[in-house]
Amino acid sequence: MTRLNDEAREKYFNNIFHALKVKNKEKFLEYFLELHPTDQVELFQDLYKDKRPMFYEYLSATEFAEIFQGLELEEQKEVILELDKNYAAEMFNYMQSDDIADFLGEINEPHAKDILAAMDKEEADEVIELLSYPDESAGALMTKEFIAIKATDTAAKVMDFLRSQGPEAETIYYLYVVDMKDKLVGVVSLRDLIISPLTETVENLMSSQVVSVEAHTDQEEVAKMIKDYDLLAAPVVTTTNELIGIVTVDDVMDVIEEEAEEDFGEFTAAKGATDVNISSFSAAKKRSPWIIMLMFFGLITAGVIGTFEETLEEIVLLAVFIPLIMDSAGNTGTQSLAVMVRSLATGSFERKGLLHTVKREFGTGVMLGIICAVVLMIVVPFLYGSYLLAFIVGVSLFLTLSVATIIGAVVPVIITKLKLDPAIASGPFITTVNDILGLLIYFTIATALLDYLPK
Repeated sequence: MTRLNDEAREKYFNNIFHALKVKNKEKFLEYFLELHPTDQVELFQDLYKDKRPMFYEYLSATEFAEIFQGLELEEQKEVILELDKNYAAEMFNYMQSDDIADFLGEINEPHAKDILAAMDKEEADEVIELLSYPDESAGALMTKEFIAIKATDTAAKVMDFLRSQGPEAETIYYLYVVDMKDKLVGVVSLRDLIISPLTETVENLMSSQVVSVEAHTDQEEVAKMIKDYDLLAAPVVTTTNELIGIVTVDDVMDVIEEEAEEDFGEFTAAKGATDVNISSFSAAKKRSPWIIMLMFFGLITAGVIGTFEETLEEIVLLAVFIPLIMDSAGNTGTQSLAVMVRSLATGSFERKGLLHTVKREFGTGVMLGIICAVVLMIVVPFLYGSYLLAFIVGVSLFLTLSVATIIGAVVPVIITKLKLDPAIASGPFITTVNDILGLLIYFTIATALLDYLPK
């Protein structure tokens, strides 16, 4: 089953919509079940609400389970209200346990309990176990659908086992070897199993060097480990090394996207407000604390300018360069912040160390400052006829950019040492701090040389 190109997909969609319109169930199923699951989800999202009941009637709960899994949370909440209780229960029985846990964790508790009560006990117990782990942990992220085998099994026995149990597993590319107490002792790749003689035992095929994670490990650490080791899945174990689940690479991709969105929200001082599905009121409520804090920082900036009011009254032309100093300081600091946050997230900071990173960013700031200063010392005399003014602006910008890169690089490290997310050193925060420092440098130099400036 492959994804269609745009033209073919549109043709298929039109055929399916027509089959629904004329209530031709056979043609609908013929066309729809040929679609890639991603295209099936997209088609369902394109349906008008009045056509959905017919959709649920034509598709079995098993067939609809994969579509439900592909929907966004808000869409799932809407769809679940449209489904018959028995149909929904059967659908959940065929879904992956981690996907069910993700959904139930986001809806109200009474409704979640009703869904669990309607499900098969074995399936419900697995979901309840996942819900018992802390949010954003390996335990909450893992799935219970995995293949576990014994070291004494032969390749032939494992292949027969895969034929019967493989369809229920999330992935079969890795087969995990456990002892009699279900403790993880090794791993066998499907490739090694296939190319081995049927009489070969798992013990001779497996690798005992297994990369695993403990159930309470933070999901970011799990994602980093899977990325570093190029794994398709990672086994999840208890503190006593009992195998209880696996985290697959597709779940890790969701984590990376989620963490990136969270960091972007922190970085732009809009944490929690980047979701387009939330209301204007909710977005404003989440953004307002940062905006109010930055507003008070703005008062400090205004206070700095007010302190040098006499200097500005003497040389009004100095005010022309205030936006230039502030914008350059903020932009340079934000660039350094982005570099440092990425360095901390990828682990390269730990390998290089604080001194190396700060030296590099400071060197970058110095070179940027020199370039900008030289440009200004050429342009400003031409525009305003004052070489001293060009010197003041150029030197101020040089010092400001040099300091701004250090601020942008050091602040995230300090926040990390305080066990906080470095992304909370948001762009607006760094920008405002560097604005204040830039103005202090600029007006201090200008005030010192005020007597030499043309009035």
